[in-house]
Amino acid sequence: MGYGFWPTLTTALSIVNVALLALLLSVWVRNYRRFNSSMLLGLVAFGVVLGVENLVAIYFAFNMAMLYGTDPTVQSIAALLRALQFVALLFLTWTTLR
Repeated sequence: MGYGFWPTLTTALSIVNVALLALLLSVWVRNYRRFNSSMLLGLVAFGVVLGVENLVAIYFAFNMAMLYGTDPTVQSIAALLRALQFVALLFLTWTTLR
């Protein structure tokens, strides 16, 4: 993964996003088992899909050195998108744990 600042940042954000999603999923699954709500089932499905997407990104980052190309603009935009996802997950985690 030693192939530049932006791809490294992008991968690190994906790892943090997976950790936040794991926390959210543990709360949502526990609450779904307790309340059996379709809304919670939808949140579980959302978390699983987003988690898989981030895990695939991590896998490719470690197995494909050129995942985000060599253009620094593309690399920085990919990092920005992961950062926006991270901020959204922070808000979701904060409201879920409150």
